[in-house]
Amino acid sequence: MRFTTPPRPFDVTALSHRLAPLARTATRLHPRPGSPTTHDSSIGGPLLWPADEPWPYCAEPHPQEEANGVPHSPEDIRELRRVHATAEARLLRDRHAPARLPEEQAFYERYAAGRPWCEGPVPLLPVAQLYARDVPLPARPAGTDLLQVLWCPYGHGASEPRTALFWRSAATVTDTLDAPPEPAVVEEDGYLPRPCVLAPEEITEYPGLRELDLETQAELADESRWQAAGARWDEDGALDPHEYWSGRLSTAPGWKTGGWTTWDLTDPEPRPCPACGTEQIPLLTIASSEWDDGSVSWRPAEDPADPAQHLPGDPSEPTLVDIRGGYTLQLHVCPASPDHPHLQIME
Repeated sequence: MRFTTPPRPFDVTALSHRLAPLARTATRLHPRPGSPTTHDSSIGGPLLWPADEPWPYCAEPHPQEEANGVPHSPEDIRELRRVHATAEARLLRDRHAPARLPEEQAFYERYAAGRPWCEGPVPLLPVAQLYARDVPLPARPAGTDLLQVLWCPYGHGASEPRTALFWRSAATVTDTLDAPPEPAVVEEDGYLPRPCVLAPEEITEYPGLRELDLETQAELADESRWQAAGARWDEDGALDPHEYWSGRLSTAPGWKTGGWTTWDLTDPEPRPCPACGTEQIPLLTIASSEWDDGSVSWRPAEDPADPAQHLPGDPSEPTLVDIRGGYTLQLHVCPASPDHPHLQIME
């Protein structure tokens, strides 16, 4: 499996000499639904977890009054996804087929009732497993070749899911945990990643508009510079050069490692390490989608332009992760010491 990001329309450094030194390599993960094993890099797949190592739990309070929506069990969510996929495939074969069969309607009614809220410590859910052989991992500790990311399936009030990082050497795991514990309920369906295999691809990124200095922002807004570079900013519906830069030229959407931090909601802020004050760097972006209407130019060439005419499911939302209605969760680590606490930013 291979996915290819379409090349950017032109060499962006032709717009300003200030941009060339700012180029960074990011690795798009290109997750797609599959059946990963513990020995694969994956999103939402099984982890290579030592049998003699306790599974991590979140022991913080999870008050029901702060919950968003009705909680469901992980198996309920998986069954909902199976029902959705079956119905979608049926309608693709025959547009006159019933939208819901009687047994599907009965399931939806049971699902709407939800499950009882769970008190006490909550087992964390696997989010990502990344082998260094497949994916470059910034600030990887010496002697390790595997990163495992888990999170609490509760949003903790108005904030995002809280993540935990585990670095390890895969060769040291000789006996794996076969049946990790699962939470009784998950606060939101989007907190349970669908198992996906990966097709990593390295790309070049540049800072988002808000992270550029004022001189560079002014140069990007100068339409004469675009003309001199033989480039156009108004051919894909962008309202101005700055919008074109943000959506099509700077940072890639979707799941990725490295690259630049994306600032969609707020102005850039310092990210000092809580332990030593060193500026932290992007490690992993957990995304609600691989692209949207404003970033469709990043859609891989291998994905259909109109998924409704091809296979069930939307390739722009392969993992079915949803961070608070479409945001990203960007994890940052300390380059001075991977043992220091990491930071997460929701944008």
